[in-house]
Amino acid sequence: QVQLVESGGGLVQAGGSLRLSCAASGRTVSLINMGWFRQAPGKEREFVGAVVWSGSIYVAAPVRGRFTIDRDIRKNTMFLQMDSLTPEDTAVYICASNSLARMSTTAREYEFWGQGTQVTVSS
Repeated sequence: QVQLVESGGGLVQAGGSLRLSCAASGRTVSLINMGWFRQAPGKEREFVGAVVWSGSIYVAAPVRGRFTIDRDIRKNTMFLQMDSLTPEDTAVYICASNSLARMSTTAREYEFWGQGTQVTVSS
């Protein structure tokens, strides 16, 4: 069992930045894959990026160059740095984890989910 708790969301103006955190408990982040998804009202859950258990990082094309992902093994935490935010980035950002041997961009392949943190970008 893995528990995930996100934090760091909030209201920011377009062009601003936010740094989200996802603290894991139950397993060390070096043994699991952790991903970020987002879901805007009326839209499907969208893959944002992930850190594979080995440390490899993948960021989805729509946000690549603006969003970066990293993790702190000592803190058992994954981070999502979001820069140059636009109103289209407004969504609930949710972290998830699985124990697959490979990276996955598919929500149904993630076993554990956090509650999410709201990010609102004003124009």
